[in-house]
Amino acid sequence: MSEEYEVILATDPRNRELGDAGYELVAESWGARLRLSEPPDLDLTVAHEAVRRAELAGLTVRELDESLAPALHALEEANRADYPDTPATPPRLLNEDDTRRLWSKGCRIFGALDNGVLVGATVIKEGDDRAETAFTSVLATYRRRGIGTAVKAASIIALASQGVRLFGTGGATVNAASLRANEALGYVVEERWLSYRKPSN
Repeated sequence: MSEEYEVILATDPRNRELGDAGYELVAESWGARLRLSEPPDLDLTVAHEAVRRAELAGLTVRELDESLAPALHALEEANRADYPDTPATPPRLLNEDDTRRLWSKGCRIFGALDNGVLVGATVIKEGDDRAETAFTSVLATYRRRGIGTAVKAASIIALASQGVRLFGTGGATVNAASLRANEALGYVVEERWLSYRKPSN
C-alpha cells in the first residue's frame, strides 16, 4: 500500500502539490489526545458516568484477563468486515494466538459483558509518554448504546488511578461514531491525516 498511497498531515504544504500532480484524496484520519489535570478527579466525571450508564443497562464493565482471549477474538472476527480500510488505518488481522499475546505484550483490555457474553472491548497500552488505545470494538447489535464509550472510559479510569495523565487514540474520519465517543470523553483532535492515491501514469 505504501507504493500506491501518500499519507501526510492535513497541515503539510505538499497537499496542494499532490493535488496539482493528480493525486486523489481517498481518505482522512485523525489523532487525538486526552490530557488529565492533577489530580484528575474532575476530568474523570464523564468517564465514571459512561461506565455507570452501561452498568445501569445491565452490563458488567471491567478489565479482562487472558481467559477471555477467545471471546475477544470472536468479537473481532464478528466485527472484521465493519472496520474502515484506509491507507492510514488498515484493518488489523489478529488470529487467536495474536489476540492471546496482547496480554503478554503489556496491553490491558477492558470489556463489557452481557450475561457473560463479551459485547464490547478496548485494548490500551502504556508507552513512554502516553497510554495509546490500539482498538475499540463493539458487537453490531449493541452499538449506539454507549458501550464503546464505557469500555474506553473504564480503561482511562484504571490507568489514571496509576498515574497516567496523557492518553492517545485515533481512527478513520469515516467512522464518525468513534470520533464522537472519544470527544465525549474529553479527547481533542490534534492532528488530521490525508491519504492520497498516486496517479496511475
